[in-house]
Amino acid sequence: MSQEKMWKEMAEDAKPFWGLGYDFDPQWVLTDSQKQLQTRLIEACAETLRPNAVKSDTGLIYPRLNFEKLAELGLLSLLVPKEMGGLGENHVCAAMVVETIARYGCPSTAMCYTMHLGAVASLLFRAAYNPTFVTLLERLDRDVLIGTLSYSDPETGSHFWYPVSSRAERDGEGWKISKKASWTTSAGFADFYVVQTTSPDFKGNYSDLSCFLVLKEEVQAEPHKWDAMGLRGNQSGTLEVDAVILPASRIVGPIGDGVISNDEIVDPFFLLCSSSCWNGIAMGAIDIAKMQTTRKKHVDVGMRVADYPTIQDYVGEAIMTTNACRIYSFSMGRLMDDLTNNCDWSLHDDIVATPRAAYLHWYWQIKFMAAKNVAEVCDKMLHACGGTGYKKDLGIERYLRDGKAGWVMGPTNEVLRQFVGKLALLGIDSLDYWNQHVNDRVVHNETKKMDTGQKRALAEKLMAEACAEEATYSAAV
Repeated sequence: MSQEKMWKEMAEDAKPFWGLGYDFDPQWVLTDSQKQLQTRLIEACAETLRPNAVKSDTGLIYPRLNFEKLAELGLLSLLVPKEMGGLGENHVCAAMVVETIARYGCPSTAMCYTMHLGAVASLLFRAAYNPTFVTLLERLDRDVLIGTLSYSDPETGSHFWYPVSSRAERDGEGWKISKKASWTTSAGFADFYVVQTTSPDFKGNYSDLSCFLVLKEEVQAEPHKWDAMGLRGNQSGTLEVDAVILPASRIVGPIGDGVISNDEIVDPFFLLCSSSCWNGIAMGAIDIAKMQTTRKKHVDVGMRVADYPTIQDYVGEAIMTTNACRIYSFSMGRLMDDLTNNCDWSLHDDIVATPRAAYLHWYWQIKFMAAKNVAEVCDKMLHACGGTGYKKDLGIERYLRDGKAGWVMGPTNEVLRQFVGKLALLGIDSLDYWNQHVNDRVVHNETKKMDTGQKRALAEKLMAEACAEEATYSAAV
């Protein structure tokens, strides 16, 4: 592969890229075939994805045309094993592809693609037990089938592991699924959805979750309501599955597999790839800043904007912090490759195998750092470009708006940093995702504030509740 990065806006028009060259990219993490794929993807970004990004942003247009281009490169089945017709690639490659799309092409497409990879990985996780999934996965590129995940809930927001507005019931040999989601990327535009609900026979324990495959014609969406500050093409709107009857084969894994799927597949892939999206946006902003500051001249002093030490400081720090986030993300991708024999899905023929899940808090950290960094870098690159950067034509303001989504996208950065801090200081039980562990210190601290009458009233109330629960349980038995 040539060491010079080329920018090919038309088939017959190739010229050196106007942003940073490969000497600022960690190319050593990629195989030769992955570098070749990267080159073809950069060309696709220049010719197709980047022009469509502007249209998606201005017109709230879902980037279906960009997915058609990705399908031509075989990228919808990036993770699908070669024996099933896919590219059979690994986690590092997934991170590279998402970053490349976000940096050179379209951040909205990169985020939709992140969710697509999450849905594909969820099906691959249990494909060994389900021919229905295999049939769908074999068609991804040929039929341009786009997938997504629907895990959020209107009542719990970014605490998506608590789907209180959902349920699944047995219906003969199949399932009746009801799901309401507050945020679903590609809502109404994806061809298939992996949704999470409480399990059939749910008895109040919110760690009892299950996942189901739902098709496009089985969901209700409201894309006309989508109008966001950034990532305007990703159509992350509401979604509803209204008591839809699904065949038995549409459950993803066994009943109650939702928590295992979350920790082993959904969180690792989402956090790795979304972090790569934010890193790509940060690099894209730096690329634009390089182009603008090296071309813009101040004739009164005979200097380009790039000749000012302040601008050099801005760009230098932006490169260093962003490359630290990139290396961090690629390192976690490499770890996942090592844990899974290079993303070998046959590992999960053993239904209890969950090697990725042991490193969950590391994935939380890469998302936090990438989402924090992209906002800071895009802001500084806007400053570096001055008044021209404030204009839409340059493109940096779109990257700034797109990058803002990183911090607030669930799990939000506030949630993640608290998770990591509590885990480090107080242990895993302190996270208490589903309110199952009593904080005795808090209970004792509050009750000691009560006088005798208040304590007696509380005791009587608790005894009445306990008696009611016992009676309900006895009637059920």
